[in-house]
Amino acid sequence: MDSVQEMKGTSIVVETCAAIDPDEDVLVVSDWQVADVAERVAAAAKERDANVTMTLMDPREYDGNEPEDTVAAAMMEADVIITPVHRSITHSSAVARAKENGARVISLVKFTPEQLVRGGLYADYEEMRPHCEAMAEKFGAASTARITSPQGTDVTVGLEDRSGNAHPGIADEPGEFTALVHIEANIAPVEGTTDGTVVFDGAIPNLDIGVLESPVEMEIEDGSVTSVDGGSEAERIANVWAEHDDPAVYNIAQLAVGMNPECPEFNGWFSNDHGRYGNVHFGIGTSSNLGGTTRAPVHFDAMMAEPTLELDGEVVIEDGDFTFF
Repeated sequence: MDSVQEMKGTSIVVETCAAIDPDEDVLVVSDWQVADVAERVAAAAKERDANVTMTLMDPREYDGNEPEDTVAAAMMEADVIITPVHRSITHSSAVARAKENGARVISLVKFTPEQLVRGGLYADYEEMRPHCEAMAEKFGAASTARITSPQGTDVTVGLEDRSGNAHPGIADEPGEFTALVHIEANIAPVEGTTDGTVVFDGAIPNLDIGVLESPVEMEIEDGSVTSVDGGSEAERIANVWAEHDDPAVYNIAQLAVGMNPECPEFNGWFSNDHGRYGNVHFGIGTSSNLGGTTRAPVHFDAMMAEPTLELDGEVVIEDGDFTFF
């Protein structure tokens, strides 16, 4: 019976989230590690009478890497791009160009057949959409943010003249992007304005880390990470950064909140941990796809479980609970 439920899940992807219409050109971009999910998504899109093309590439080495040139070229011809991939290409130049060209982009990273059956994919996206958009508006209206936590986080972020982004799990207009199953609002901090200490105690879905066994502490000065401490997870991050001779990898690129009520806990599923309800996370690396100016060779996100988020002094999340809805 799981196969029936898997098709129900893919129907949510193509009907609710991507809003695919008959005769639209749909490109499913994948790699061999998640090809089974890609095939199910492609079949569901075909059931919508779309013109469906699926392409498989080698998995990228790191999240944020570019897809193959041939894949990037195909993305420029599509109305809708769905990316079941092992490594995220969300922050690539190829995705940015495709969005500018009018494509709707829906990201699915490390999706498994089980995630088509249960979990965050079954959220009420329409119900959460206005809350997600309201959070994005609050980000865009603020000049500064402050994030604190019982674990020792105390960091300030400059947001002036930056627009908030709503990723409600629905991309139904040209040029829109969303990632499943996040239901996330985010903003790109002004470069050079983030300062303080951040203690990540939730998850780092990227870099094959997952749920954190021990906290990862970062010191941030003038918008860049200056030190990272902790257990093996911190060592993994430091090693990845050391592979790249590029100061952009240390850039604080994104301030975001997860808003999916069907993701109440960190569980090691990539998309679940991004969308985990009430988490605050920082993206480190590329910000240019979010409204910033920095492009880096690698991008990853790191989550806090019990944050308090203030925007211009207004508490909008307190100990992991939203205060305004």
